[in-house]
Amino acid sequence: MVGRSDNERAGQWADQREARGTTLRQLLVAVGEPLVDLDVPASGLDAPVRGVAILDPDDAAGGYPDELVLVVGARGRAAVRPVRAAAAGGATAVAVKVDRDGDVATLRAAAADVGVALLAVRPKVRWEQLETLVREVLEGAELAAGQAGADDPADLFALAQTVAVLTGGIVSIEDAGNRVLAYSRSDEHEVDELRRLSILGWRGPESYLAMLRRWGVYQRLRAGEEVVHVAEHPEHGIRRRLAVGIRAGAHHLGVIWVQEGREAFAERAESVLLGAARTAAGYLLRHRVELAPGRHRRDLAAALLAGQASADLVAGQLGLDPGAPAVVVAFGGPAGPDQSAGELHRVETLNVVAVHAAAYRRAALVGALGRRVYAVLPDVPARRVEPALTALAEEVVDVLRRRTGGPVRAGIGAPVGTLGEVPESRADADRVLDVMGRDRARWRTASPFGPWGETGGRVATIADLRAEVLLGETLALLADRPDLRDPGVAALTAHDAEHGTELAPSLLAYLDALGDVRSAAAAVHVHPNTLRYRVRRAAAVGEIELADPAQRLFCHLQLLLAARA
Repeated sequence: MVGRSDNERAGQWADQREARGTTLRQLLVAVGEPLVDLDVPASGLDAPVRGVAILDPDDAAGGYPDELVLVVGARGRAAVRPVRAAAAGGATAVAVKVDRDGDVATLRAAAADVGVALLAVRPKVRWEQLETLVREVLEGAELAAGQAGADDPADLFALAQTVAVLTGGIVSIEDAGNRVLAYSRSDEHEVDELRRLSILGWRGPESYLAMLRRWGVYQRLRAGEEVVHVAEHPEHGIRRRLAVGIRAGAHHLGVIWVQEGREAFAERAESVLLGAARTAAGYLLRHRVELAPGRHRRDLAAALLAGQASADLVAGQLGLDPGAPAVVVAFGGPAGPDQSAGELHRVETLNVVAVHAAAYRRAALVGALGRRVYAVLPDVPARRVEPALTALAEEVVDVLRRRTGGPVRAGIGAPVGTLGEVPESRADADRVLDVMGRDRARWRTASPFGPWGETGGRVATIADLRAEVLLGETLALLADRPDLRDPGVAALTAHDAEHGTELAPSLLAYLDALGDVRSAAAAVHVHPNTLRYRVRRAAAVGEIELADPAQRLFCHLQLLLAARA
């Protein structure tokens, strides 16, 4: 890691582990009705929950510090002893299935006596369903803790609850496979049969889904951002609903359903649903990345690329040779206005790059930083980029361009001698992409293949564009120093703005062409005599002595800076 010791990193990771978990209040918002009821908030609703454990009455009790303990194999009064054992082990809360009110009263008294919160679980709820849901909520909280400073909240349950408040309805959020991902809290008497069965089974019952398909509801939800109205059907146990598809570009990711409760929907319910669907798209896309195979490997690759993990650590975790040479290839495209579509493009790019990179080098690493995706390719020639690597990058770019329709590009950094130098190769690759993303008309050549040879502007190495990279960084330094402006160039640009002339671009074309008047005239589409006149006029207006090499060089740089601005 750059700038921090191993001890500092270890301390940071320890702090993150300590911060993991959620509160009892947040957990109940996620897994409350219709699965469980809270009976005794003994430690208060802000008590921490950092894990979930299973306790069978036939097993010896252990330690359960700050955990939710699920008591399986014992119901009602028979669970009193396990409740006490869980409390003695440090549990925050204990979940027990109950059948009768008398059982609840007995358990409530036992829980209050030992100071533990009691969750009364409905008889029809499956333990594995509840355990999985609790673990997902805890993992979401852990992810949020690991992304401190992120702009967005970490789970869909909070979004569902917010939409419920703003629409005045009862909300559930499904993925594209009709699996229920999150839902809002509601009164048991408000929900219809479709909602009740969907949440208990974690997906809509097939008989209901078939009806919705026959009515054309799913076809409309998949077609666009239209808010679909579903009329009440008492004969089928369906109350009135609003629904909207969750989309990323043209891709369907899921559905937000809002069932009408006791009151009519709020006036702005449809507008709220549209905004919620666009927000949910980001959650679902991040969820795809989090659950994708190889996520740990990608996280390590991203940390290595950013200089936030030592090469020895990454190599030890993944079985690589930290002393092997490597090269970084960066893939990127323009950021569009649709954030969710951009996130989906990043996910697809990760997968496409991972497949091709692994075919090129078994030990390849792939990770993402921001909107760019990087491949770290070890065991490459130390002093040159192989033609096979350029061909690989071209193939990936072609695949991504066909899938997205956008101008995807690849930049290849310089090979470095060890994994520890990977951030340097990544910086080179980024510089290449930065140059490729600018308007490069200034550096067009007469080559029929474009400015980067046979790749036609899709792929370039740092060796291809090193001069342009260095020039760009030199101009950036000049841009940060207003005190180094040439008054002659400033006078030229001001004259052009005031009189509608083109003295500055004509002089720039002349300097680019090393004084070759015919080439410069062709570049700005004028007669050579016209160019000669403009150059003489520019020298006079700016008081520039073109015969002086130092003035000529500095003027050239200032004109390039002005053209970029």
